[in-house]
Amino acid sequence: MIHVSSIARSSLKGLVKSFHLDLLRPLRQWLSQLHIETPNRAHKVATLIPAQCPFERDLVFFGRVVSHIPPLCKLNPLYNELVELRFRALCYLADECGEDISAYI
Repeated sequence: MIHVSSIARSSLKGLVKSFHLDLLRPLRQWLSQLHIETPNRAHKVATLIPAQCPFERDLVFFGRVVSHIPPLCKLNPLYNELVELRFRALCYLADECGEDISAYI
């Protein structure tokens, strides 16, 4: 029987933690590098990506809040990239096109 010392065990854990496989990295990079170059694309992005999570709810029973469902969008592994893309689209519309973006907020 082979006994593994605590030093070897801790270094093995560090090796496993450093080997992190991110399968969504190509999609994250594509979303981060996507350029908003036309007003039509900016309008589509701003329309398709919601301003706030549509799943967050308070469960009310007889006028009292019984439970709260947290925003499940934050469990989406691409959440930050999608919010950033929406922000870039709104900035393009406001800064480059001079449009009023209050309808998207």
